[in-house]
Amino acid sequence: MDGAARDAIAQAVVGRDRELTLVLAAVAAGRDILLEGPPGTSKSTMLRAITEHWDVPFVLVEGNAELTPARLVGHHNPARVLQEDYSAENFVPGPLVEAMQRGGFLYIEELNRAPEDTLNVLLGAMAERAVTVPRVGTLTAGPTFRVLASMNPFDNVGTARISDSVYDRWCRLAVGYQSAEEEGDIVARRTGCENRALIDDGVALTRATRVHPELRRGSSVRGAIDLVAIAMELQRIDPGAEHSRVVLDAALLALSARVGVDEASDATPERVITEIWENHFFSAPGGQRRARTA
Repeated sequence: MDGAARDAIAQAVVGRDRELTLVLAAVAAGRDILLEGPPGTSKSTMLRAITEHWDVPFVLVEGNAELTPARLVGHHNPARVLQEDYSAENFVPGPLVEAMQRGGFLYIEELNRAPEDTLNVLLGAMAERAVTVPRVGTLTAGPTFRVLASMNPFDNVGTARISDSVYDRWCRLAVGYQSAEEEGDIVARRTGCENRALIDDGVALTRATRVHPELRRGSSVRGAIDLVAIAMELQRIDPGAEHSRVVLDAALLALSARVGVDEASDATPERVITEIWENHFFSAPGGQRRARTA
């Protein structure tokens, strides 16, 4: 992997220069990598950009309680088994075997939601670059096969503690939120919006949800993308609408499901978002302070 290849891959990613270089170095060295950080921080985007440049398959799996070893590895077709008995021909590959045979990247989202016995199967495949399937035999991985995963360390609902033995198999990269400028560039790219003031307002409100004292969970950049996209449509419907009011309506719609109010607070998502909006538009020096609306 040289600098020219890295620069070509970087064209598909906004920012993330250091993180992209580190991920590239890890996968080029034949290592598996765990990306740990909040949602909406370009983890999947980086990995997809690498696989597209290398022209290798990208096999996506969502980590959850239903990701059993059989779902991950594969199973024998029940109808064909009844007619033919078990054989290699009626084995249906799961995402792990598919990625191994095709030399692709197996990407597991929310790794810490997967059951422990599923992780044990995964770790065996990572260590040996092969997996043994009953009545099929041992299946080996192609040279470009990698196991990549992501997890959100701030979400503890439905998650399990990752053991030291699991961590020991991975190269780990902590990924945080991008800068406001980079998030603005992402919003512009995803929405096609050319109104920089609207983009800046959407990004500012979204970023403010991450530090508000009454919220335990703020919104990712996906909230800003939806906020700006909705605001653009509202402006088309009513060209004369007040800009700040359009932003509020779009924010309430785009952000209220993406934030989590702290259990100790009696606030509603709508009230917190409205407060953030008021602070953004009416608390600047010399600005008129708006009365609390909720």
